[in-house]
Amino acid sequence: MGHQKDQAKSNKRDAEGAGAAPPATSDGPVEPTSIVDMEERSAYPKKLKSSVYERELQLLQIELLKMQRWVKETGARVVILFEGRDAAGKGGAIRRFTENLNPRGARVVALAKPSEIERTQWYFQRYVAHLPSGGEIVFFDRSWYNRAGVEIVMGFCTPQEHAEFFRQAPMLEESLVQSGIYLFKLWFTVSQDEQRRRFEARSTDPLRQWKISPIDEAAITRYAEYGRARDEMLFYTDRPVAPWTIINSNEKRRARLESIRHVLHSLPYLYKDPEVARSADPYVVQPASAMAVVPELHRRVETAD
Repeated sequence: MGHQKDQAKSNKRDAEGAGAAPPATSDGPVEPTSIVDMEERSAYPKKLKSSVYERELQLLQIELLKMQRWVKETGARVVILFEGRDAAGKGGAIRRFTENLNPRGARVVALAKPSEIERTQWYFQRYVAHLPSGGEIVFFDRSWYNRAGVEIVMGFCTPQEHAEFFRQAPMLEESLVQSGIYLFKLWFTVSQDEQRRRFEARSTDPLRQWKISPIDEAAITRYAEYGRARDEMLFYTDRPVAPWTIINSNEKRRARLESIRHVLHSLPYLYKDPEVARSADPYVVQPASAMAVVPELHRRVETAD
């Protein structure tokens, strides 16, 4: 009996230190009920300690190697889309996913703007060319969802092209999943104030200034427009066969850990450590289907030619 009590206390300390969801209190985290809740504030009032973060990251990266071995041995195919607001921490999360993986079986796809030839092709064509073969994991640092975000907000596509995207994307993704691909769609969200702070930090850091572009700068002034575009995207493309997962990235450390944990928990790889690859912290990670999304949208998809 005493051993059980000691074990319960130990489990509670480990879970709280690693960012797993403790009981909510008036001074602690509150499970979000909408994407706005996740966007406007950090999941926890205090940042995760560096020592806890590094320990948890190492354990998760060991699990990632187990997962990659399973992918290679079984010929599985895994696709992970990293989407979200500018400066939401997508690139940092990708680096933590990949930094210890074998690059022969794991690659990052970050496409530049389409060439003149690519503009004449089927919109999804240049992305399909980068899908994994058996035994591969592909990380898309932005993906075909550019059309649902930056392209429509910045006027790089027409309303008709935008509407057609919403017709075709769910069908494409259903085909990918039915073909055996494990598809993850991660949306990293961040508050406007935190986004502004991160842009300012980039502007003064000579090693990160390359990340800043006129498109990124417009992300601040068009913050609300990007929010509406995101809501419309979730409304039309969050499907049971290919669901969206929302990551609160106002605190990068927890966002990195819990996005990795979510993927690991969802895959049936061998020798999984259930304590490490447990269900992700619900204060940081939520299925889009559980978040309140604006229900009344201008139904361009229904009226498009």
